[in-house]
Amino acid sequence: MSFNPSDKKNILYLFDRPNEPLVVGKGDDLKVRFSVPADYLPERYKPLADDLENRFSIGNQNNIPVKELANLPDLNEAFSLDRRGSFSLFIPQHRDCANNLISALMKQPSFEDFQSLGVYCRDRCNPYMYIYALSVAMLHRPDCKEIPLPPFAEVLPEKFMDKSVFVRMREESNLVDPGSRIPLEIPKDYSASDLDEEHRVAYFREDVGINLHHWHWHLVYPFEGPLNIVNKDRRGELFYYMHQQVLARYNAERLSNKLLRTKKFNNLREPIPEAYFSKLDNSNASRTWPPRFKNVTLSDLNRDRERFRFELADLDRWRDRILQAIQTGSVTTPKETRVPLDINKGIDILGNMVESSNLSINKQLYGELHNFGHLAIAFCHDPDNRYLENFAVMGDSTTAMRDPIFYRWHENINDIFMLYKDTLPPYTIPELTFNNIRIRNVEVSAAGIPKNEFSTFWQQSDINLSRGLDFTPRGPIYARFTHLQHAPFTVKINVENSTGQRLRGTVRIFLAPKFDERNAQMSFREQKNLFIELDRFVVDLPERNNLIERSSLESTVTIPFEYTFRDQDTNRPAEGSDALASFNFCGCGWPQHMLIPRGSPEGLPCQLFVMVSDYEQDKVDSAQSTPTCDNASSYCGVRDSKYPDRRAMGFPFDRLPRDGAFNLAQFLTPNMAVLDTKIKFTDRIVAKRPLQANRTTQNRPTQNQPTQNRNQNRRQ
Repeated sequence: MSFNPSDKKNILYLFDRPNEPLVVGKGDDLKVRFSVPADYLPERYKPLADDLENRFSIGNQNNIPVKELANLPDLNEAFSLDRRGSFSLFIPQHRDCANNLISALMKQPSFEDFQSLGVYCRDRCNPYMYIYALSVAMLHRPDCKEIPLPPFAEVLPEKFMDKSVFVRMREESNLVDPGSRIPLEIPKDYSASDLDEEHRVAYFREDVGINLHHWHWHLVYPFEGPLNIVNKDRRGELFYYMHQQVLARYNAERLSNKLLRTKKFNNLREPIPEAYFSKLDNSNASRTWPPRFKNVTLSDLNRDRERFRFELADLDRWRDRILQAIQTGSVTTPKETRVPLDINKGIDILGNMVESSNLSINKQLYGELHNFGHLAIAFCHDPDNRYLENFAVMGDSTTAMRDPIFYRWHENINDIFMLYKDTLPPYTIPELTFNNIRIRNVEVSAAGIPKNEFSTFWQQSDINLSRGLDFTPRGPIYARFTHLQHAPFTVKINVENSTGQRLRGTVRIFLAPKFDERNAQMSFREQKNLFIELDRFVVDLPERNNLIERSSLESTVTIPFEYTFRDQDTNRPAEGSDALASFNFCGCGWPQHMLIPRGSPEGLPCQLFVMVSDYEQDKVDSAQSTPTCDNASSYCGVRDSKYPDRRAMGFPFDRLPRDGAFNLAQFLTPNMAVLDTKIKFTDRIVAKRPLQANRTTQNRPTQNQPTQNRNQNRRQ
């Protein structure tokens, strides 16, 4: 039977219940089955092939044909990882296994061959590694652009929620018909109580959308694998900027909850005062995720089972060498040549070196500071494997952001980048100015909310977990999450263009707390690292006064609410649409519901910064004139194209201020404006938001498409 290209989406059934073998029917009615060649069956099932076929065959079944490959690639390395074990990209052996599988999947000459190899590998591989490798391959194969990846929280829900919910779900699915099932609510405070002050910001660390963002970012930007996958435009700089923005957002949440800002973890031998008990299960390995008790100290690691060992002194040595490179202004290659850390490429070189990725300029010399730091923390409870324990949540990019120590470790990593940024010359007034462009006024408005105020509250949303509940009756079964949300708002900007000609500008919108923990107004040097990017977009400025109105729902930082809490069947763009092609890459982005920090009941004083820069200085000659997706380009870049902004990421807050600019007001130029605002939090839960299946990316201007001005002919 010949392959029908219109059936490409059938490959998504490989994600369905990853621990259930393919001999079991897929889909809600179990009527979808892959016609698995006999030689593709795992050794355990080959003698039972006829019995399994008779047992799981049902009438009116949709059999998906699977081509039998004449020559299977060598996948011994991928298959060497324990199928019933854990998987961590930070462990060199595990990432080598994943790279073996990704390379084989990427090399398949046709989609039919790609799907066939995916079928062959599925029941032989570690499911966590398989889902990761298949996802990376689908994100980077041209013939998979129009196939929407299923939300990872639906495929492996155990990585996102309290283990106790699965007992309740299995009871509900076994006893209650699909049409009568009710959503099972996940408690908002399931991992700790308020006796632990760090738990005040657990709503941020344990948010499903935030953890999905971190997972998806590392799918789009894997640090190892085939070079054509890893080597993306400004990848190292984006590693720095995405994590810097996470830290800025986390610190805004801490200030909202009257906590001190994050203290960097740079003394690797001091006790870690923050404990963390995730309450997550690793069902594949039949283990719970190990906790970390209060005041644990790190140790040298000797993990023969995972085939790696290193000392804390190695981390110190790598950090010292990186700092020396920053101080001397250059890095050393394996051939002993010097490469300058200049203004244009320095941060990108450092980002790849610190993480470190395949693009590290000298991994032998500068090591794997970021990655092995994660491992040192993840194995602190069992550094020499004497208790046969797996790694804790810091060992998995899907779960790492749940742990308070993630932010302390990344403050240490970010401090390295800041030390480099501090060596660069401050931006001059000409570099910041857009001649003859002046912002006259900025205003924030939201329905039913006082002017220049943001409103936040709790909201509940549902996720269908039926595709991740192995060996349970079929049919939808929902978990209900409580998460932060804000009232949609509009930013109105009055811009004067006195040139007498039509210009194009880039609007940059940032938000930061105004006061520190002592309620003292922050200096510019202090505040600049706390500015979170809310939006960045291109706008036309005709030869007159302009009123620009921008909805928060259009932000180029976020992915729409529906992309986080979506059902892959009911919230899918139309077949063949541009939005469908972008559904995958656009899964990478900050969740829209977490765009604004929580604030406080009395109103957290903040400053909204707006800048209009010269598009002629910002524009990039893109490799693709009409990118398939850039609606969350600020943190995730643009698919098949260059990063859509020539300026440094975080501009204009990525460098020290010029002389005389001690506070934000003194930093301003005429093309900038600052608005004092408040974020007011109301401790109430609003009704579950209905999903809007038709609101997709085609309704949003892309990064390089100008936003239309409202009333642009009106004299202000």
